[in-house]
Amino acid sequence: MSTGQPILEVRGVSKRFGRFVALNKVSAKFEARRLSAIIGPNGAGKSTFFNVVSGAFPPSEGSLRFNGRDITGLAQHEFARIGIAKSFQITNVFKQLSAHENVRVAVQMRHSRYELFKPRAAMAELAERADGLLERVGLAGLRDRPAADLAHGQQRALEVAMALAAEPELLLMDEPTAGMSPEETKVMMDLIVALSAERSVILVEHKMKLVMGICERLLVLHHGEFLAEGTPAEIRANDDVRRVYLGHG
Repeated sequence: MSTGQPILEVRGVSKRFGRFVALNKVSAKFEARRLSAIIGPNGAGKSTFFNVVSGAFPPSEGSLRFNGRDITGLAQHEFARIGIAKSFQITNVFKQLSAHENVRVAVQMRHSRYELFKPRAAMAELAERADGLLERVGLAGLRDRPAADLAHGQQRALEVAMALAAEPELLLMDEPTAGMSPEETKVMMDLIVALSAERSVILVEHKMKLVMGICERLLVLHHGEFLAEGTPAEIRANDDVRRVYLGHG
């Protein structure tokens, strides 16, 4: 049951690429301070949905509202400015920089975008903020390690720290455990649960079992269309979901 205004509302959103309809009139509401997931089999439209709600693709029709504000068609860089950050399926870090330098650059983009020269004290504050974010994602002990030398799971955690530098209200994560070992997956899922206590988190994931135990709300897509929405228990019991999804996994 809704407890107030949703942090993100998707209203009748469609996305077409030429004659191909990747999303067809999908509507959904995501409440604040909840851990939610967009799930579905391969080809369900999850990645397109992620790209639309993160500002990478403008919808062909329909609208997006963030904290009640219409953000449809807003430039992608504006999404971070208003409080929406994202972590991609493919790791997106500066491999030649250290873990600390990666996060410090992200913090500096947030706090001093237009200032070319910063006093030493201000730079120290940026470095301290970067160290705090590294500690938040469990990488404090690897601050000086080049990103290229980090394990895959550690690189994904580093990217999360960089996303958190934007101080987002809403964190969007595209298949955050892709390519991870079981041990790395456990560490990442624990981090996601901890982060969801501080902000809204929406995962895009095809591993249903992975999200069933931690998410409060699930949206199921199939062939680019809305199929079902509900708690994990409701999704498990949904005949349509069992038919098109659970039976394949």
